[in-house]
Amino acid sequence: MEAMNKEGYKPAKWLNGLGVTAYVLKYRHGPRYQYPAPYWDAVRAMHIIRSRAKKWSIDPNRLGIMGFSAGGHLASTVGTHWKHSVPLKVDSLAHISSRPDFMILAYPVITMKNSFTHHGSRRMLLGTHPKPSLVNLLSNEDQVSQRTPPTFIVQGTNDHTVPVENSIAFYKALHAHHVPVEMHLFEKGPHGFGLAQNKPALSIWPKLCENWLRSHHLLSPKSR
Repeated sequence: MEAMNKEGYKPAKWLNGLGVTAYVLKYRHGPRYQYPAPYWDAVRAMHIIRSRAKKWSIDPNRLGIMGFSAGGHLASTVGTHWKHSVPLKVDSLAHISSRPDFMILAYPVITMKNSFTHHGSRRMLLGTHPKPSLVNLLSNEDQVSQRTPPTFIVQGTNDHTVPVENSIAFYKALHAHHVPVEMHLFEKGPHGFGLAQNKPALSIWPKLCENWLRSHHLLSPKSR
């Protein structure tokens, strides 16, 4: 519940303060539910929100996704696999694009490869002995294309839970494919800092993210 508050409700309220309508997704996860259940939940959320954009007075062309830690892996999966997404069921929403228009990733898990994955996240998502093909599929640094959405990344270099190489690899892949990307790596930023409101050296990152959102015209005129 603490993580849901720090990495869910508080960021949602911060986005609300910028004039952004934010939704907190409670998705299925391991060990009971493994891939593709979390992915289906996130894709379904994108379908529902985009399908009700007019009713909820939101812009369906400025629909982003944000994720922290393992949630960052889910967010980056939606951002890199959207073209091949298979809905849980085929219905009136299945034709709607699940592609985010932007991503915000905080100390994200990106790779499933042994080199610098977070093994706990991999085990929860893929099980103890995943097939190599699934490991490769869910190593999102290898799934970037020119249509991957613009991305903002933040992490601390002394993150001893999720190695900073995850963020660096994703940044390099985005840059190589000419996808707009901004990354901020802090010298001292332990894992799980959330909005870092009580950490002076880190608390600037939400403002940096706000500036990035403005530079991409992702905030409504009322909040400028």
